[in-house]
Amino acid sequence: MELDFSFLSEYWPYYANGAWMTLKLSFFGVLLGTVLGVVFALLRISGFWLLRFLASAYIEVIRGTPMLVQIVIIYYGLSDFGINLPAFTAGVLALTINSSAYMAEVFRAGIAAIDKGQMEAARSLGLSRGQALRYVVIPQAFRNMLPAIGNEFIIIIKDSSLVSTIGIAEILYNAQVIRGATYIPLEPLLVAAAIYFVMTFTLSKLLGALERKLNTND
Repeated sequence: MELDFSFLSEYWPYYANGAWMTLKLSFFGVLLGTVLGVVFALLRISGFWLLRFLASAYIEVIRGTPMLVQIVIIYYGLSDFGINLPAFTAGVLALTINSSAYMAEVFRAGIAAIDKGQMEAARSLGLSRGQALRYVVIPQAFRNMLPAIGNEFIIIIKDSSLVSTIGIAEILYNAQVIRGATYIPLEPLLVAAAIYFVMTFTLSKLLGALERKLNTND
């Protein structure tokens, strides 16, 4: 079988627009997921048992259910309560919620890995527990967790293909549109797969370079 990629001369803008949409979804999903993940990580190590329980329940439920189900619930299920979100907003919200549960565990583990003497030293200097976390512990933990955060970005880029189910024109959705318009079953999907690979491979190399630079600075 001979592969035919001649359709690219006409349909390449579909892929370009889809890649841009994928990057926007992933960027906002990881950014907001990181912020929310920090909040839930701090709740997980809170001295108040109810906050720890609620944070743990949230993390376990989100991590224990498929992202596709979460996307469908947010986009279609919330409409039963009169909440009708635009597809892009619903997609970002789903990616944020899913990412936050995993980032919360990453941050919790990162904070736990910091020597307890750091907290004790900060407290001995007159800082409150919250100030010690903010100015001493979390900055060190964030630096150590940079590879894990980068991996989560890569995962979200790939998982963003699931939002095509609610009509967001990212890479996979546009590839399906091209398949329907050209009646070419395989090649549009191969191009989509290649774009995902280039995006994730490039990001992994950039993160590797950043990690090496940080290690050199240390």
